[in-house]
Order: sequence, then structure tokens, then C-alpha cells
Amino acid sequence: MPKRNPTKSQRAVMELLDQGLPVEQIANSLGKSALAVKKQLNRIKRRVREGRIAPSPLPIERAANEPRIYLAGFDVFRRDAKEHGEHLKQLCRDRGFIGLYPLDGQVPSSLQTQDAARWIYAANIELIRSADIVMANLDDFRGSGEPDSGTAFEVGFAAALGKPVWAYRSNEGTLAQRVEAAATGSNGAYCAGGYLIEDFGLSVNLMLACSAQLVVGGPAACLDAIRSKVDEGTPVFGGLGLAKR
Repeated sequence: MPKRNPTKSQRAVMELLDQGLPVEQIANSLGKSALAVKKQLNRIKRRVREGRIAPSPLPIERAANEPRIYLAGFDVFRRDAKEHGEHLKQLCRDRGFIGLYPLDGQVPSSLQTQDAARWIYAANIELIRSADIVMANLDDFRGSGEPDSGTAFEVGFAAALGKPVWAYRSNEGTLAQRVEAAATGSNGAYCAGGYLIEDFGLSVNLMLACSAQLVVGGPAACLDAIRSKVDEGTPVFGGLGLAKR
């Protein structure tokens, strides 16, 4: 059977997929049902495998060859969150990755506040499920020693799915060094709130440190480390790692 280029409808679906959008958002953008989009994607993938479609190049083929990285972090709360997201995605593209940024989806304007929150949650969960790797910004957020709670949740969810988790911090200071001690006891130092400051020589809580490969540096350094592992053909899993960049 001769190969052919994708139809206009197929290209529209594949281009949105290539942007990292989940099925529900693709359906919303095209005015279709999620079920119809899923069926269309399955048909496209089958025809690609069978060699019946031969675009140059196929977005879905690029997606198959380029690891998809979910960009977790409190960067979504920056004043320039959208612009920073584009910067992070460009860093990914420069290294042969597809960056999935939590703010890529457009929240339907008809949704009320809490419904909008649930929509964002569901969209981000779908993005994480679709990702090959999760990369998280674990710098302190709104307090010494504590990363963003939403990011911590996403790291845990990715770990539960068995996905490789990479993270970065701007410095290698340990929790014990960064959190001010207000008192000491037989078990160690306590913060002003009266809680023990864990001291395992780690820069973040052990549940994060043991589930992620941590790079000291920024997102570019972390992506470089991931790229290096991918090029070596070695597993990108592993926690308690510490690489200075």
C-alpha cells in the first residue's frame, strides 16, 4: 500500500499532541469528544507502525523518539510564569527533549474557582502520565528547607508510576544547614515550631532525596545530566545521587 501524507485533521491532532497536551485538552481545542480523539490517535499510531503514513517528519514520530519531560516546580507561580515555561521548553528542545509545562493547557473560562482547580489537577496528572521523565525544581519555596508541596506531590506520583525522577537545587546545603535551629535535644536540633530538623546529610526531605536523582545547579544543568545518561544508554532512574554542575 502506498504511503501518504496525513490529512488536515490528522495533522491538527498530531501537532497538539506534539505540544504535550493531554487527550482531554486536544479534544477541547478541536471541539471533539475525548473518546473520538483517542480513537483517532490509535488509528494514526497504527498506520504509522504499518508504514501507511509518511509525513516529513511526523510529529508523532518525533514524540516517539524524543523523551517527554514533565517540568515540575513552583515556577508556575512566577510573575513571568508563561515566559519562563517557554524558556524551559526551549532548553528541552535544545537537548532533543519535549518539555511538558503545567501551564500549557488553557483552563476553560466557564469553570468556577474550585472546578478550575480540579481541571488543572486532572490536566497535570495526565501530563505526568504521558511523560517519560519528571524533572523537578526542588529549591526552597516559601520557607527554608521546604520545596513546593505541589511539586513534592508530583514527584511522589511519578515515583509511584515508576517514572525516572530528576531534580535540581541551586546549592548543595543540607537541611540541617539551612533550617535555623531554635533548640537542641537528645535527638538533635529543633526548629522554632518545635519540630526535629532531620539530619541525614541530605539537602531535602529523605522521601524526595531517595526518589530523585538530584543535580546541584539549574534546569539546564539537570537536562544536560539527563541527556548524558540517555546518550550513554544507562538507566535514568535512581535516588540519593548528587551531581554538581
